[in-house]
Formats: sequence, C-alpha cells, structure tokens
Amino acid sequence: MDIFSNIARKIIKEQELIIGPLAWDEARKVGGLSVGDEKTGEVTIAGDAKEVLNKLVAQYERLFGRASREVCHDAAASLLADLQPAEVPSSLR
Repeated sequence: MDIFSNIARKIIKEQELIIGPLAWDEARKVGGLSVGDEKTGEVTIAGDAKEVLNKLVAQYERLFGRASREVCHDAAASLLADLQPAEVPSSLR
C-alpha cells in the first residue's frame, strides 16, 4: 500500500472511531477511492492521490463540519512528515 493509500486508511479509521461504520460508507462515495472490506481496511487510490485525499476530507467535512477536518489532519500527521511539502494535499496542510 502506498503512502497516500495509507493516509486515506488512517483518516477513515480515525473517523470510524467517532462516527462508526458510517465512516466507511462515506469513504465509498469518494471518486477515485476504492474501499474494500472494513475488517481488512483495504484502501486504494486511482488517479491524482492528492485530489482524492482532498475529496475524502471534504466528504467528512461536508457532513460533520470543521472538527471533522481537524480529525483528518491529526490522523494523517505522522504520515505527512514523510512527504515533501508539495506532495501534501491542501486539505491536510
């Protein structure tokens, strides 16, 4: 699993702690994001990974507001350190 897929997975898992299985349902609505079984946590990104991650963050923010965006940022923080600044999606800066 690449770094961007790992970031997406961590975001979904963190949202799941707050909103339960709905987190996986909302992630499945994001274009370019393929979400497998919740038990395995398999997530893959097709296309522009930064754009897909921005869409994922926006999906949660649309439903649950600014706090949800902060949860996404906090969930991804440890993995974002491995990226160059230009590689970090705008929604996670």
